[in-house]
Amino acid sequence: MELRRSRGARVLALVCVLGGVLLLVYPSDGALLRTIIAVGAIAIGAVALVSALRRFRFGIHADGLSIRRPGLRRDVRWAEVDTLVLDEPPRRDGHPEPPRLLLVPVPGVTIEPVTARHPLDGRPAVEVLVLDQVREQPDQVSAALTRFAGGRFVDLLALRRAAFDIPDLPVGLRGYQIDRVDRLIRRGQNALLSADASTRRAARGEIERAITAGLPIAQRGYHTGQAATVLDDLVAALADHDTTDRETAT
Repeated sequence: MELRRSRGARVLALVCVLGGVLLLVYPSDGALLRTIIAVGAIAIGAVALVSALRRFRFGIHADGLSIRRPGLRRDVRWAEVDTLVLDEPPRRDGHPEPPRLLLVPVPGVTIEPVTARHPLDGRPAVEVLVLDQVREQPDQVSAALTRFAGGRFVDLLALRRAAFDIPDLPVGLRGYQIDRVDRLIRRGQNALLSADASTRRAARGEIERAITAGLPIAQRGYHTGQAATVLDDLVAALADHDTTDRETAT
């Protein structure tokens, strides 16, 4: 499967360049400021356009991955791959970040640059793809990796949703600090995926302590009532797993 490059970056770059040109062509009052803005827009657009036009290829095949993008240009055989993880970085100000594909090479294999870590066990990893770079949807990429990479591939997005699906939390004035709530939810979700009971107990304790101490309030944040309900449900899910572990042990 060959992934197709997204056109979004090119369109945005062209808009910046054309907008800057139009500002230069049509004179008006405040010519100096207008010229500065126009030149800046053209420069930013030109840099973005050059980056968008660089050679890009990402192939998922029976033999492995074919990667041609800035910073990483090589073929990676499946024998060189220990784990591939489809992950989503923590949200930024309540807005989701594009999913990314992380590669953990087998011991003894070097793939540069190492720019990330496995989100669950912390092993050094290489970010091989950010999914907003391609037109295919995450589930399409996941299906191709499941087919060709087999057990090496972990769809962490799907696993987190299966372990604890998060509803869309509304944002408004005087709500719980978004980043703090997101970190607690991610901590709990990752713990639910762990086979270690002590990891789940630690996550549950951290969330309970944060709730008891009182979550910080921000000028704009998550609706307090709904965010509290989600965290309470997450604590209950972690407790249920703890109970199941004890019953299994006995």
